[in-house]
Amino acid sequence: MIETTLALLLNEFAELAPLAVVFGVLAYVTKRSAILAALRRARGEIVTNIVLVLVNTAVLGPLVFLPVITGQSMLPRPGWLVDWWNGIPGAVSLITALLVIEFAAYWRHRFEHARALWPIHATHHADEAMTWLSVRRKHPLGELLSVLIDTTPVILLGLPVWAIAAAVLIRGWWAYFIHADVPWTLGLLGKVFISPAAHRLHHIRDEELMGTNFGNMLTVWDLLFGTYCDPAPHLNCQTGIAEGTRDAWGELSRPFEARYWRKPSVEVAEQPAG
Repeated sequence: MIETTLALLLNEFAELAPLAVVFGVLAYVTKRSAILAALRRARGEIVTNIVLVLVNTAVLGPLVFLPVITGQSMLPRPGWLVDWWNGIPGAVSLITALLVIEFAAYWRHRFEHARALWPIHATHHADEAMTWLSVRRKHPLGELLSVLIDTTPVILLGLPVWAIAAAVLIRGWWAYFIHADVPWTLGLLGKVFISPAAHRLHHIRDEELMGTNFGNMLTVWDLLFGTYCDPAPHLNCQTGIAEGTRDAWGELSRPFEARYWRKPSVEVAEQPAG
């Protein structure tokens, strides 16, 4: 198990390194002379996020990858559904996987803004200087919820493993992109895909507007369920939460504080926004 954990940590660094280069170049191109000031503002939170990445990988990595390592599936995959999807064009399988995962993640995300789950999800919203690494600012319990909920439906539906893996990979790349500190709405594409500006609006310090734009990659479910908000009037908005940002230990202990269970943390935490 120790060897597996070390291998996962090394793999994590190997995956983050090229992303750091890509988003470092993006930051330089978009900020120029202001890049050093931006790094100073985000430095503490970047350290916190890296520590949380390491903790989540060490704690949850072996659990998540155990089925892959052993070649076993922890969920039933009906044979007739597996066979049916094998006869469907690959593009349809991939699009379906994206839509279904987005649907599950959308509702998981909305319920994370409910009072019961907000103490866990608050960690993800705590960054006041957002960077591409903000996507990894998650409490281990929040990471576990994502793992358990987001891909369960596509597995139960028997979709091809390659389509599920590709959808997870594409959504993962997009998640880094939408957390980057760039005020891009993506124009017409932003009507279909969640843009960095749209997701920053979801991280806004304003507690009412925080209950919008729950999608990770696609706007379809926000549009359908009435939670999409045009980010254009809110570019470069202030991000963070009333409880404030913390170091890694503070974030790990956050959900266990009694005050979270006495009253809602934010107004949108009374019930999922909609």
